[in-house]
Amino acid sequence: MTSTEMRTEAEDSGPSGYAAARLRLLQEGAQSGPPRRAALAELTDEWLTGLFGAGAEGLRGVSLVAVGGYGRGELSPRSDLDLLLLHDGADSGTVAALADRIWYPIWDLGLALDHSVRTPGEARKTAGGDLKVQLGLLDARHIAGDLGLTAGLRTAILADWRNQAPKRLPELQELCAERAERQGELQYLLEPDLKEARGGLRDATALRAVAASWLADAPREGLADARRRLLDVRDALHLTTGRATDRLALQEQDQVAAELGLLDADTLLRQVYEAARVVSYASDVTWREVGRVLKSRAVRPRLRAMLGGGAKPAVERSPLAEGVVEMDGEVVLARAARPERDPVLPLRAAAAAAQAGLPLSLHAVRRMAAVARPLPTPWPAEAREQLVTLLGSGRPTIEVWEALEAEGLITRLLPDWERVRCRPQRNAVHIWTVDRHLIETAVRASELARRVGRPDLLLVSALLHDIGKGWPGDHSVAGEIIARDVAARIGFDRADVAVLATLVRHHLLLIDTATRRDLEDPATVRSVAEAVGSQSTLELLHALTEADALATGPAAWSSWRGSLVADLVKRVAAVLAGGAPEEPEAAAPTAEQERLAIEAFRTGGPVLALRAQTEPPTEEEPTTGDPEPLGVELLIAVPDQPGVLPAVAGVLAMHRLTVRTAELRALDLPDGVEGSVLLLNWRVAAEYGSLPQAARLRADLVRSLDGSLDIAARLAERDAAYPRRRGTIAPPPRVTVASAASRHATVIEVRAHDAPGLLHRIGRALEDANVWVRSMHVSTLGANAVDAFYVTGPKGAPLPAEEAVSVARGLEEMLRG
Repeated sequence: MTSTEMRTEAEDSGPSGYAAARLRLLQEGAQSGPPRRAALAELTDEWLTGLFGAGAEGLRGVSLVAVGGYGRGELSPRSDLDLLLLHDGADSGTVAALADRIWYPIWDLGLALDHSVRTPGEARKTAGGDLKVQLGLLDARHIAGDLGLTAGLRTAILADWRNQAPKRLPELQELCAERAERQGELQYLLEPDLKEARGGLRDATALRAVAASWLADAPREGLADARRRLLDVRDALHLTTGRATDRLALQEQDQVAAELGLLDADTLLRQVYEAARVVSYASDVTWREVGRVLKSRAVRPRLRAMLGGGAKPAVERSPLAEGVVEMDGEVVLARAARPERDPVLPLRAAAAAAQAGLPLSLHAVRRMAAVARPLPTPWPAEAREQLVTLLGSGRPTIEVWEALEAEGLITRLLPDWERVRCRPQRNAVHIWTVDRHLIETAVRASELARRVGRPDLLLVSALLHDIGKGWPGDHSVAGEIIARDVAARIGFDRADVAVLATLVRHHLLLIDTATRRDLEDPATVRSVAEAVGSQSTLELLHALTEADALATGPAAWSSWRGSLVADLVKRVAAVLAGGAPEEPEAAAPTAEQERLAIEAFRTGGPVLALRAQTEPPTEEEPTTGDPEPLGVELLIAVPDQPGVLPAVAGVLAMHRLTVRTAELRALDLPDGVEGSVLLLNWRVAAEYGSLPQAARLRADLVRSLDGSLDIAARLAERDAAYPRRRGTIAPPPRVTVASAASRHATVIEVRAHDAPGLLHRIGRALEDANVWVRSMHVSTLGANAVDAFYVTGPKGAPLPAEEAVSVARGLEEMLRG
């Protein structure tokens, strides 16, 4: 039977005819989704038009109006009928009788009805005091009666909404936030409410309301399809349960999946999660835009008054990284940025945004997704460092990662991510999907970065530890294979790839062993030691275990579990302890280093040499343009004297040069020449802009060493003038003494958040403590500085134990302050 025949049957047979036609429509397997919802709304319109006409003979100034979901023509099988009987107030008794003629047949059929009888003035007044009523009226649609009356109300409601938008939109945003707090996030729940949870149908309706205000509009790409998917799932849920429910319960998911023709319940949930993620991201972007517009409207009159009502104020753009700036509370691309020529730009922009605690602009993400070149394999060092920085930025990482995910950049960078994206975890302990759990683990790992010597390996292993869950079999075994491939593609060397593979393969080893085995049994401890292999890997695995458990859910970690794991780690460490590592011997100086040292001794001042490190051309682009710079090797030779380390570090910070790696050592001059020269071999990169000239660096270094340039004051002035941002809350610095690490010096290890001037401050503190830096090994792993300083007393001997602890404690207090 066609829809026309159904409408004819409904008109001819009254309520029973409508009921039969409705049932037949819902049972037609060939028609589902938007066509069925539209047909059901049309069938209901025809029936209600008949009811209205039978009781409104000779009655003018009355109309029947559909509002809410019915007004949008989206009737699910068990949806409420949201109806407004609109009248001009001329004959209230006749209107009341008409209402009864319409409402009672609906109730007789057992259909849910949300109804009201109002004049246009009453409707507007009610809408003004009740936001939900106003939202429903925004979708008002005429069914029967006086079309002019309905059109007049719709025009007035839209005008009221647009006029009151600065007041009502914040109310709507608060309503959405309260609902999200109560119902949770649709994209992670195992039994989600398709309508009320964040990212559900209510939020999709809220986005329509924002668009109707003309203040802002949601990103439309994929939004209509996401909304359609959620409505299709709700339709199937109504049909399989026979109830007007929006909660997708576990016991009903297989039936709903079958109704939709899907493979299984996991496939169903994954589609729901993907749709919810689109709606959630669109909501984030839209509400951010609403806030910016409202803030701009509030500030503009005051600025105009200050400027005498004339020139339009310029928008401030603060640089964050090469090609990346902050503008109006968002991270955007600089005017000179060329994403089509800079494959690292997406990661650099994401890392800068996360470090600053700012959102990535939708326009910037879409532009990079559209034109950015793919990264070469293996990745250049900068790309790997920016990924580590992004992962180590704490909570802000999540929002930035979701922005990249929304435009497909994550799966472009890490193709294996596709298998875990939006993948549900049917485990009561887990509160996240697999992909979100991996990001949560990285966030938790960033809080533990000070506990390990290689925070970059900790963060990347956190990102990859469950990557095998998209494959059949043991996810740890599958994950080890994937992790090897991903780590090599990212650009880690062979030794680091092996460590990452071990961490992924055994990420459950410590917690399983500690809670299920007898730790007093030496065989238990030996088996763990054999699997782990080294002290450094054990240190990483301990931190990864805690981060993984904390990111799983409240039931996965406790002080008791933590104490068991710590006890196991202590026992395994004792087995692995095979003698303290000795300070590595320095490599023989190169000819260039010797030349610089002799020149520095001859002139009595610093000598510099800069050498750019570049990415070799690819096979696809062997000769197109200049190679992209990856950093600069900076060689400095200075006659041995106090204050060299803080002076050099301060000058580099003043010129906005980021220190990636650094080594300092004393170099004895050739036979026959008395004295020594300090040789610094550092790799640096410009935060943004071009590199300074070597002559300018040398001039500032000379002034810093002779005291005519106050580096500390210059850095403090720049820091005070720099705009304050929320930024990421980094874990506190940690300074320790590595006992028995060297026979010739005391080794002080510093693990801290990398920041401009950090090395300058450390050097100053060590100088003030009257210790001499014999050599140092500095590395920046993402946003983490992991530094080892080999220091001695004035006479060249290691520091006494108590003095070493005091120096370390003082250095840590300075860094915390």
